[in-house]
Order: sequence, then C-alpha cells, then structure tokens
Amino acid sequence: MSADTVVITDCDLPSTACEDTVAAAGLRAVRAAARTEEEVVEAVRAAGGAQALVVQWAPVTERVLDAVAGPDGVRVVSRMGIGYDMVDVAAATRRGVAVANTPTYCVEEVASHTLAMVLGLGRGLSGYDRGVRAGGWAPTAARPPAVRPSATTVGVVGYGRIGSEVARGLAALGFRVLVHDPLVPAAAVEAAGHRPATLEELLRTADVITLHAPLTDDTRHLLDRDTLAVTKSGVRVVNTCRGPLVDEEALADAIEAGHVGGAALDVFATEPLPADSRLRTLDAVVLTPHAAWFSPQAMADLPVHTARNAVDLLAGRHVPSVVNPGFARLPAR
Repeated sequence: MSADTVVITDCDLPSTACEDTVAAAGLRAVRAAARTEEEVVEAVRAAGGAQALVVQWAPVTERVLDAVAGPDGVRVVSRMGIGYDMVDVAAATRRGVAVANTPTYCVEEVASHTLAMVLGLGRGLSGYDRGVRAGGWAPTAARPPAVRPSATTVGVVGYGRIGSEVARGLAALGFRVLVHDPLVPAAAVEAAGHRPATLEELLRTADVITLHAPLTDDTRHLLDRDTLAVTKSGVRVVNTCRGPLVDEEALADAIEAGHVGGAALDVFATEPLPADSRLRTLDAVVLTPHAAWFSPQAMADLPVHTARNAVDLLAGRHVPSVVNPGFARLPAR
C-alpha cells in the first residue's frame, strides 16, 4: 500500500485541494491530524505505510524518520509553507529523503503585510485609532512620534525572496534601507540600491528592524537581551518570519523600559499566542495571528503546490524547491 500513498500529517486548511491533487496523479492520499512525533508515526502505520509526507506543523524528527523512512517507506517530505524548521533536514538527507518547501506561494502577501506593519508603526496608526474611538482628536499625539520615510533607516535582516521584496518596497517609499544577509553578496545588495551591513551595524543604526531570516540554531533569539541592548533607543521591531527569532520576554522588557519604541508581530514562539502573554498587554505592540501569508489566492495555491512537490519528486521529476539537494536522487516510478 505504501507505494502509492501520501500521508497528509496535518492541515488546517478547509479545502481538499491537497488530496485532490494527489488523487489526480493516481496516488492515494490519507489525511491525518498528527501534531506529535508519536502521532506522525501512527498515522503512517494506520495508512499501511507511505512514500511521502505532506506536513504543515507536525514534527518530522530523526526519531520519526527512523520509524517511517526506508526503501519501502517515506522518501519525500513536502512542507506546506516556506519555513521547514519542523523537519530534521540533516537526518532526512542521511536517509535519502527529499525535503521540499513552498517558497513562492505568498511572497507578495508577506511582503505587503510587512510593509503595512512598518508603516503602521511609523505613523502610529493603532494609537490614533484608539484615541479617536475614545473621543480624542490629537494629530500630534503619536508616541513614538510619526516618522518621515526619508529620515528613517530600516534594517532588513535576510534578503531572500521576501526580504528583497520588502527592501524594494521600502526604498520605493523613500526609506533608507540597510540589508544584512551573510549568504548574499554585497554587490547584489548594492546593485538593488540598498546598503549592505553587518548585523552589529544594522542593530546600532536602524530605526526599524524587520526580520526575514530562516529559523536555525544560529538565528534563534536573534533579538535577545544582548542584541536589543545595542539597538537605537526607540527602535521598532517587525517580525513576519518565525516567532523564535525574537526572545519575547526580552522584547517585552525592552518595550516596558522605553528602549524599544514598538513592535509589530505576526509570528510567535507559541501559537496561538498564549492568553497570558505580556505582549497582549502592551499598547506599543501590534499583533496579528500568523496572517501575513493569507490571501484567497495564496490559500488556494498552497495545498496544490505542496502536493505537486510530493507527486513530482515521487515521479523522479525535478523540483526547484528541494532544500536538501544532497539527498540520493529518487528513481522514476
């Protein structure tokens, strides 16, 4: 049974587009509700085995791969989303398992959400809104004061598909743009009209910091007590990438102390954001529910893109979004 089975470990999208795409390719799709290691393994066993996993949030760890991968087992993991930190890519590579993500389905959406957050913070929109609703009318009351784009430096950390689009949009609006990405040549950043910077330089000089880096051991808590301490007084922080890039307790402390002027956050270390999170209590923080990716078009594209990755890899076809090209090339079915 495993030779023609794709197990969808978890999916909170309402459509059956993922299953329909798998079925249209002549394969069997089994949808589960697995959110732990044990549940992923059990879902594969209950399906009679599988050759591919479609994963949204379920962990695909070395332990899981030991249980489900192999010549007659899982050979493909396709992530329903851009980040893939829930998949142990190194362990998958050692076992000849291909891992692919869906890096293009929501670039416009996340970039525009990020720009909206930068502008919302910079113009004090949430504070103005609260003031008017309370009966006030004070156009000069924005705290921190509203900014002029040409007098404001935005530091973009991560210059991939989304980070580069954000930088382009910021520059078009007149902001000065610093870019930090150790994997991108400085010449490429300069050619786009931005200024490359070390992380330390960006932290010390940016008026706004927006994060677009993958979550790795090196980037976890990229903004913590130490790094926030060297930022400019009044700096604003935007994160539409991965929650654990920011130490949320350190950020809350810095906002309460007045060092950080505000933050706009779409992603969090724990989602949904816990009811007792201090971030919920701070007027200087704008919160959205991991919604930067969303549009009807993106929601329609995501499950289809993810399923096609699995189908194409099992068929031996090239998939550009494979994140571990060192895996053993799969033979055609």
